[in-house]
Amino acid sequence: MSRIDLDQIRQTLIRLEDTIIYLLIERAQFAHNQPIYEISDKVIDLNLQDGDQTKVSFLDWILFQTESVHAKVRRYESPDEYPFTTPINKLPKPILPPLNQSNPYLYQNNININPKIKEFYINHIVNNLTHLKDDGQYGSSAVRDVEILQAVSRRIHYGKFVAECKFRESPKDFIDSIKSKDYHNLEKLITKPKIEEILINRLKIKSKLYGQEIDLNGNLINDKNKINTELVINMYKDWVIPLTRHVEVEYLLCRLDGLSNDEINELLNN
Repeated sequence: MSRIDLDQIRQTLIRLEDTIIYLLIERAQFAHNQPIYEISDKVIDLNLQDGDQTKVSFLDWILFQTESVHAKVRRYESPDEYPFTTPINKLPKPILPPLNQSNPYLYQNNININPKIKEFYINHIVNNLTHLKDDGQYGSSAVRDVEILQAVSRRIHYGKFVAECKFRESPKDFIDSIKSKDYHNLEKLITKPKIEEILINRLKIKSKLYGQEIDLNGNLINDKNKINTELVINMYKDWVIPLTRHVEVEYLLCRLDGLSNDEINELLNN
């Protein structure tokens, strides 16, 4: 397996914070536009033909169309990218040659919690991010939704890399809990309150900074901000951090699958 360290992983996660905040700001400029999320052709007619997807929302339709294009350029062969379309064989095969993944960093797993991510975004984030109105900007709004969902999905599933890195640093700390399927103890082992506190403070600063409004003369408008800082903080506290932790634990629970006792003992002795 190739080498990667926790500092590299954290730098990726920090860059994803920037991406997510900017995308939330982009989505906030449009109204909520509830028809995007409804399974109905009363407002948006998808003109689905026989054999096409049925009973899908406009958002689901755009997700599928977007992921179909991205699948062709092997986005979902990357170990940190996961489609919302299930099963994945609904998506077309890549037109590019396969990536060389003979020496993967992650242990084999099939963890994909995108349904939970989409549910929390639609029911708990976008309605607080936007004005509960309809401005008719369905296409622009849904495209921003897709971009946010993809970025948040990558951020949460990156927990696999965090878990693998922690496991490699000290396998003996985890093996007994993995063997006994002790979810609670594994969660305790991976949780770093100080790191989470630093993350939340960083998000508070970034969301205030990136959301600043500036007038035509370049002066800061102190009473205006493009995004609610508390929304960003609460999204991470209530959803992103807990779901990342869940991915880490689920990954660790399958980390010994298929290994012999000799291979496990070798890990213990390293």
